[in-house]
Amino acid sequence: MYTGLLSLYALVAASAVVAQDPPYLIGLGIGDVTGPVVETNMMGYANLPQTDTGLHMRQRSRAFIIADASNSSNRVVFINSDICMGDTGVRRSIVQQLSAMYPGIYHNDNIALEGTHQHSGVGGYLEDLLPQLTALGYVNESAQAIIDGSVRAVQIAHENLEPGYISLGNTTLLNTNRNRSPTAYLANPAEERAKYQYDQDKDMTLLRFDDSNGNARGFLSFFAVHGTSIYENNTLISSDNKGYAAYLYESMVEPDSLPGNVSFIAGFSNANVGDTSPNTLGAYCESPGESWDGQPCEAEHSTCGNKTEDCHGRGPAFTESPYGFASNALIGQYQFEGAQTIMNGARANVSGPVRWVHTYLDMANHTFTLPNGTQAKTCPAAMGYSFAGGTTDGPGAFDFIQGDNSSQSQNPFWQIVKGAVTPYPSQAQIDCQYPKPILLNTGYAHFPYEWSPSTVDIQMLRVGQFVVLMMPGELTTMSGRRIRESVRSQLISQGVLGDDAYVVVAGPANTYSHYIATPEEYDVQRYEGASTIYGRSTLDAYIDKYGSLVGYLAENATGTTPPSDPAPPEQTSKAISLRTGVIVDNAPIGKKFGDVTTDVNTTSSYSAGQIVSATFVGANPRNNLRLEGTFLTVDQQTNGGWNTYRTDSHPSTTYEWVQTNVVLGYSAVTVNWTIESGTPSGTYRFTYYGDSKSITGKISAFTGTSSSFTIN
Repeated sequence: MYTGLLSLYALVAASAVVAQDPPYLIGLGIGDVTGPVVETNMMGYANLPQTDTGLHMRQRSRAFIIADASNSSNRVVFINSDICMGDTGVRRSIVQQLSAMYPGIYHNDNIALEGTHQHSGVGGYLEDLLPQLTALGYVNESAQAIIDGSVRAVQIAHENLEPGYISLGNTTLLNTNRNRSPTAYLANPAEERAKYQYDQDKDMTLLRFDDSNGNARGFLSFFAVHGTSIYENNTLISSDNKGYAAYLYESMVEPDSLPGNVSFIAGFSNANVGDTSPNTLGAYCESPGESWDGQPCEAEHSTCGNKTEDCHGRGPAFTESPYGFASNALIGQYQFEGAQTIMNGARANVSGPVRWVHTYLDMANHTFTLPNGTQAKTCPAAMGYSFAGGTTDGPGAFDFIQGDNSSQSQNPFWQIVKGAVTPYPSQAQIDCQYPKPILLNTGYAHFPYEWSPSTVDIQMLRVGQFVVLMMPGELTTMSGRRIRESVRSQLISQGVLGDDAYVVVAGPANTYSHYIATPEEYDVQRYEGASTIYGRSTLDAYIDKYGSLVGYLAENATGTTPPSDPAPPEQTSKAISLRTGVIVDNAPIGKKFGDVTTDVNTTSSYSAGQIVSATFVGANPRNNLRLEGTFLTVDQQTNGGWNTYRTDSHPSTTYEWVQTNVVLGYSAVTVNWTIESGTPSGTYRFTYYGDSKSITGKISAFTGTSSSFTIN
């Protein structure tokens, strides 16, 4: 990205980092944001059958506060959360709570909420209706967990603000992402593509945060890769490859601390993620009995036998796990190693003021002027037919395919059905969205509340020569390159920054408005183009708007509040949920909660690589999310007592819940532990932590303990 620029400044980084008074106040924090791990649809694949049944790894928010040491009122907050995307309603609640706790310090303009875009987290938290559909409406427990955990992370960061230094570096990761829509990328101008070696951004950028003595306290990195390493057939809540990378780094720095209880904070943020995939081996047909089984998918439409269902991307270790956990570990490992390379290598000092700018933009019918002087406009939101075709990371169904544009005839059945779901598009909307054939006219769907956002957050944060664009959607690779280069050029030409200006994008952040493809990619109408909801001019509108705001980032900027469209309406108070609550938990006759029904092996020892399991009489974990806690521990016997060795936040453990009798309220919990290499020999046991609900509604905590077992 800016490798040449960095090399000019990196020579002075190591010595200069402690040669002057610390220019910044830095605070880092972490909080648990894991919502209900059972009976809730998962967020990302929009797959109704993907209802969670347990837990692989907890989701966390990591907060980074940076303030100008000479004027601490100039500060920004970046919340990097293990969720699929930022959301207007969730961010609104976070801002309200922090503004009340710290009046005049944290506010709507200087707080950013970015999701790592992982697809194995708890769903139902977005306030617009379309992403709520597969979750059967709004899930307040999910949203509240994200709000509470994010606020907690910021509180911790605020409490440990201290003087420090920031440095900037980057490295190249060649084995960590792949373009899942290469035929759409090829629609971009050849002369533009010729400027880049790859059809994906391969650079990882990292901000290192040091204390006043030059000791690392944490970092915030940016790298573009989808959080789809774990497949849509998985039903255990997890944090996908970026959460795994964060776990690896934090546990390396603080090996004696449990996950989530660390002071070193490793942030892995996403970037122009839209057309990226972690399934680096490519997409293949999984069609047993067909002649095309095992062959690469057809390239233009990503089909197998003219259908999308059997076309699946393959991660680097796809043969080792049917759910993608092995590939997830590798993609996380590669990002962990990239961060290590930057943290231990030469970096450039970051210096200069802390600034921010935030405004709202109504993207429905927004009119603006292109650089060539012509007028352009965006459209009310709409999803194209190829939106239902899905991607190679999560294919669609029926006869929907990618690359379905208005030059092709549409199935008359769907032409009829779509009018029963959202209003038929007017001719003006059809013309505005052309060549997208409209499947869901969500910009005109207002019942029972808004299906898609019309107004989005526009936000930029500046720390010295480093500027991050918080993007309200998923930029494709080339879209990210265009807006980065345009904003950087304007920062320099307007005298806001010099030639060392370094610009990154982060997202999906603050508002989720689906995808942002280039106009050329939009014309192809693969999934990313079909999901660019505001029409062909979406990217150009963002380039125009972000570019118009760079003056507010100047050190001597006279105003801090740019003109703004009205804020989007609050919708959570109108939210509908069709999910039922927990009715009652009961233990079978002759049993009590926490009793062991299937015990560990007590007659022989286990060894590394083996899986230890035990099953307990359980209760519904929705009764208590156990935020900042755990549903299980692996206990190690030491000096006659028991110490916690593993929790439900370790990737080597899983927690699985199943309701064995719906009418009587019976359920079972299975705890699994895959013994890691290097585990000390000795005696261990499982402890299960649960909470039962009586017929009167009383919640009662209980525990269950397995027999002890040995590891040789």
